[in-house]
Amino acid sequence: MRGQRLRYVCAILAIGLSNGCLLLAPLIGGYALDVVTERDLGAGAEALVHVGNRIGGDPFIVYLVLSAAFGLALVGVGGVFMYLRGRWAALASEGIARRIREELYRRLHYLPASFFDNADTGDLVQRCSSDVETMRLFLSNQVIEIGRSLLMLAATAPILFLRDAQLAWLAMCLMPALAIGAFVFFSRVRRRFQIADEAEGAMTAVLQENLAGIRVVRAFARQEYEIERFGTKNQAYRDNLYRVNTLEAIYWGINEFLSMVQIGIVLIAGALMLAAGAISVGELFVFVTLVNMVVWPVRRLGEVLTDSGKAIVALGRINHILAAEEESSEPAPSQGRAGGEIVFEAVRAGYKADRAAVVDFSTRIPAGQTVGIVGPPGSGKTTLIRLLLHLYPLHSGRILVDGLDVRRVDRHWLRHQIGVVMQDPFLYSRSVAANLRVARPDAADDQLRDAAKEAAIHEAIADFPDGYGTQVGERGVTLSGGQRQRLALARALLKEPPILVLDDSLSAVDTGTEQRILDALEQRRGRHTTIVIAHRLSSVKNADRILVLERGGLVQDGTHEELAAMPGPYRRLCDVQGMLEESIDEDVRAASAADAAGERGEPGKGGNANG
Repeated sequence: MRGQRLRYVCAILAIGLSNGCLLLAPLIGGYALDVVTERDLGAGAEALVHVGNRIGGDPFIVYLVLSAAFGLALVGVGGVFMYLRGRWAALASEGIARRIREELYRRLHYLPASFFDNADTGDLVQRCSSDVETMRLFLSNQVIEIGRSLLMLAATAPILFLRDAQLAWLAMCLMPALAIGAFVFFSRVRRRFQIADEAEGAMTAVLQENLAGIRVVRAFARQEYEIERFGTKNQAYRDNLYRVNTLEAIYWGINEFLSMVQIGIVLIAGALMLAAGAISVGELFVFVTLVNMVVWPVRRLGEVLTDSGKAIVALGRINHILAAEEESSEPAPSQGRAGGEIVFEAVRAGYKADRAAVVDFSTRIPAGQTVGIVGPPGSGKTTLIRLLLHLYPLHSGRILVDGLDVRRVDRHWLRHQIGVVMQDPFLYSRSVAANLRVARPDAADDQLRDAAKEAAIHEAIADFPDGYGTQVGERGVTLSGGQRQRLALARALLKEPPILVLDDSLSAVDTGTEQRILDALEQRRGRHTTIVIAHRLSSVKNADRILVLERGGLVQDGTHEELAAMPGPYRRLCDVQGMLEESIDEDVRAASAADAAGERGEPGKGGNANG
């Protein structure tokens, strides 16, 4: 509530003034009824009697009408205060909800990568939207309602006891039962709502996952399975929410019954006392009206506690994000742009404390050098890049950039020095130019074109309907895999980082396009420290050095010629890819020969005489 407390105080004061007006209205009505029924203007308010005399007519009817008008005026004033209460409460609650959403969104950008490894995107969306809305509704309605209920009870109870203590006790006899029932209901509904809220989060996660992977679902004809899977989650959410609603229905049924019994007790006891002459008609009217006004906030106590339970559950889910420890922020180094030297010293790290993905890895990459990294899947290639970006902590060892330990420098500065192109790059649902300018917002149009040409994507962009203004769709869905990779490469080249990392980012392009890109990168040799992770040896054979990884460790280090000449995993990889390339060449030659023979109508040449 920081920054909004004054508005809440004003809202509670407004509700207090509104309650005061509402309490005065039945008192005026009670006095008016006594004046009329007892035919005694001396018991009435002098001001109203004086105005009535000036108006003329039946003085008792005029007094009754004036009393009603005065009561309505008080109710109108109370309505104005109710409006102010609603306005101030809405401004406060919306301000708090806005700040919470912004803080959640900001926090998600600074949480460590390990946090998202164990989180569902749909559930995080649920926490940032539905749970915040639950908090907002509580802050908007029930916080003020708590103040209203307490003020109403504090103001009404003394009035009842001062007018008639015996009838006041009867008017309050079932209040403890209503209050105890509300707290019992609160304890049960809170648990039920937490289960329902988590079920909604699970349903939202399935929905988000299926929408993001809708093309995979269709490609494998899994629509019916996924519809059934969503239906299962939806049914679980429906069943849990039904239990909450059933509990609420039972509570409200019992609560309504007890409230009517309480009013009935007052009516019966009041009627008997009226018949015995112990109270007047006006007294009975005041008691019945005030008891209704007291019973209402007590009845609302159940709703207040219900929303309180929901708010507590929502707050706990929100705090799961807010309480998560952010990535540490170290002061940025003063030298500005990095030179590009990278040193790994006995690095050991992994995604779990008891399992290392990189083991005792040590090497030095001088500034401006081009280094290729190869190895089987799971050998730790991508993990090295994640460690270089300081996305995950080291178990032991050090990684130095220009002599600075990556654990001791500002992450924002560090990542600004590194341009990374992933195998499956992420593109925003924006124009081509907007996606490129993610790396460099102030880049001119000719700079965009130069970067696109180096990434061999300019010609494809020029063929798009709107050129660089073409929308690429969510995650770049309107582009092919190779186009997405090349657009991501152009984005990284536009950034002109001291360190450029290509993480198997040419796997979706053909060999001719790959060679064009490699030639462009060759022209840049020395401008970046370049790390190329690849499975195709053609992507790394021209590198200054090639590092071969197996099981998280460095097993070979040298040039293509040196490694290909010595026994080891790199040579085996060369042999396998060499045989594969020869087999492909033979198949191409055979297919070409068959096509040529078919065109000449020669039998026995891969075709038949009839073509």
